[in-house]
Amino acid sequence: MDIVQDAMLKLAEKYGGKPAGELPMLFQRILQNTIRDFYRRQKVRSTWTTLLSAFTSSDDDESDPLETLEVEQGSYTPATPHASLEQTQVLAIIEEEVRRLPPRQREAFLMRYWEDMDIAETAAAMGCSEGSVKTHCSRATHSLAAALKAKGIAL
Repeated sequence: MDIVQDAMLKLAEKYGGKPAGELPMLFQRILQNTIRDFYRRQKVRSTWTTLLSAFTSSDDDESDPLETLEVEQGSYTPATPHASLEQTQVLAIIEEEVRRLPPRQREAFLMRYWEDMDIAETAAAMGCSEGSVKTHCSRATHSLAAALKAKGIAL
């Protein structure tokens, strides 16, 4: 509701003098951009909470390992300083590989798996179809898996 209110305020402040017929399309675009801005800021502020190297590999290329993983919040805590260092290094590698994804894949991936949004919410936030979200997420997970495997991190 806050995002919608912010979008309405932006519309009123910047486009109050426009004809009434133009306002719905302007509002839709402002709302889409406000939603994207919100999730981008939230992504930057959020911290990594899931260790991707905990995923098990599957020979089935069609399966999405992130869809089948069930991890409780805070379920993995390193027992030794060495394990803690390894976890920090792996997370840094994962973060870098996520940054290297194409923008739409990165956006879909982070909204689906880090922000825990469902496909419909992600599609609405990105302004695309649910099929596009599924495609972007699938390509992102396969790209990440290949990049991490190349660096010796097993999924």
